[in-house]
Amino acid sequence: MIICTAGHVDHGKTSLLHALTGTNTAHLPEEKKRGLTIDLGYAYLPVENDILGFIDVPGHQRFLSNMLAGLGSIHHALLVVSAEEGIKPQTEEHLDILRLLNFQHIMVVITKADRASVEQISSLIEKVKTAYPFLAQAKTFVTSAKTLQGIEELKAYLMQLNQHKPQTNKPFRYAIDRVFNIKGVGLVVTGTTVAGSVSVGSELFLSNGKTVRVKAIHAQNTPSQTGSAGQRLALNIANVEKEQIKRGDWITTLEPHFATDRITVSLTPNQSFKENSIVHIYHFARHITGKLNLLEGKQAVKNQQFFAEVILDEPLHIAINDKLIIRNGDDSQTLAGAVVLEIHSPKRHKRTDERLAWVKNLEKTTACDDFAARINLYLQKKAIDLPLLLWAEQLTTKAVAKLGFDVSSKWLFNHEFKAQAQQRVIENITTYHQQHQDQIGVTKARLYRMALLDLPESLANQFIEELVAENRLANSRGWLHLPEHRIEFTHTEWQCWQQIRPLFEATNQALWVRDVASQLSVEEGQMRNLLYKAGKLGYLIPIVKDRFLLSEQISEFAALIKQLVAKQGAISVNQLRDELGYGRKLTVQLMEYFDRSGFLRRKGDVHLLRDSKTF
Repeated sequence: MIICTAGHVDHGKTSLLHALTGTNTAHLPEEKKRGLTIDLGYAYLPVENDILGFIDVPGHQRFLSNMLAGLGSIHHALLVVSAEEGIKPQTEEHLDILRLLNFQHIMVVITKADRASVEQISSLIEKVKTAYPFLAQAKTFVTSAKTLQGIEELKAYLMQLNQHKPQTNKPFRYAIDRVFNIKGVGLVVTGTTVAGSVSVGSELFLSNGKTVRVKAIHAQNTPSQTGSAGQRLALNIANVEKEQIKRGDWITTLEPHFATDRITVSLTPNQSFKENSIVHIYHFARHITGKLNLLEGKQAVKNQQFFAEVILDEPLHIAINDKLIIRNGDDSQTLAGAVVLEIHSPKRHKRTDERLAWVKNLEKTTACDDFAARINLYLQKKAIDLPLLLWAEQLTTKAVAKLGFDVSSKWLFNHEFKAQAQQRVIENITTYHQQHQDQIGVTKARLYRMALLDLPESLANQFIEELVAENRLANSRGWLHLPEHRIEFTHTEWQCWQQIRPLFEATNQALWVRDVASQLSVEEGQMRNLLYKAGKLGYLIPIVKDRFLLSEQISEFAALIKQLVAKQGAISVNQLRDELGYGRKLTVQLMEYFDRSGFLRRKGDVHLLRDSKTF
């Protein structure tokens, strides 16, 4: 467990931690010389079979950004107030930040008790709890680093608090705040573990997508084989150079493919501000700028809740329920605290009544961190990319599967959504049969465009294939249709087809209706009807009017074209003519057929592959 100390400069935070742990957290020469904390200082206290970690955050206005970097993943705080000086401006600002970050547990620690009277201390405690009602029930300790008054009592309370362990069953997520090389050791990063656990030998991802291996771990300043949520870790990592890592980067179990520059947040203002504002955003160890737009109302009012969209000037690896501090345009005042409700927020229709009602329901699930209810809310009207969901919620596939969802594909959806999508397919193919009774069916690509164009194509194809597997659709040589829909040869037509097919098989050329009719001594009109019926049944394909190729021949030519396009990027009529040994006229007819069918598309003098799944 890590506990932060916050308070005004010179109120004794560093001395308090020295009394508790024996460690001086002013570790930088500049800090020791000037007598104040500039960077984040850490101290550690061994307790039974564990170690408590303390973060001494800066108390000076100039170093506020370092303070904010240290608080993103910590939930317990010591608010340090000098008995001599009482509440000061930085005390108030730090307390605002602790409140806006929704700290679970804030303890009030009065320091320098040896320099004030009992009456003065009692009056100060009453003043603190009156001025800040949310501290009314806070545990209060009166201490002196000089006389050690109250130190053992505080230490015992913190040891008791440490018995409540954070959950480690989430994917590992670790915010980097320092990067350096150590001679003989290699590259080391330090930071706080937001969630999950890590072991020596683990293969993990950096924010930039590179894979790193953990060579060694210091957990709470002690060598360890593992590290877990709520601990301060130093990781000795391999397979990356120092220049490839910066403060604010992440190390994660999940692949970091989902950095976002547009989020929806629940906002608690610390002061009033207008509906559109340029702001500074603090997210763990990152500090960037962006634009904040209220989704309801023209002005944010202090201590009320608002929904807002934040557009970031650069993408961040944000997850649901992450906490942010929002400061004004010149970074001089804290405007609000925020909780992330949604990443990759929509760009349009974001203020409609329906959208705002959905966001309000989303906020309810976030307030109690009910990810199961949140997933059901996501899936009301759409399917979700499963890897995106895992990142946004910082969940494992196993955790989602436990909720009863099928996690075998890339997409997550509920039964109702799937049933509605498949019903649209059945309705569209039924209508098609009614309007085109002489056609056997449609291709998968066309059925997707007819019925499920609003879905990702891979998901639509999955739903269509399941309908075929369940015999709710039939597949006749690539043509999809209802199982009861039939176009069949009569006995006489079938016998005639047995004579026609060998004529096509004997050549790779396209045959005209009149030529086939002449060879078999059949009336031309009758032959035309028969060949077109064979086309509807999927045996033949007319590349132009009255000129046919076997479906198998078309498929072979399509496979050849795919190979050539894979090598060359495109194909011309002359190149295909040379490969097939056709005349130019027939090659042009064949190429134009492939263009019409959606397999190819023409661009100048060449043709590009449009739909590789056709044929």
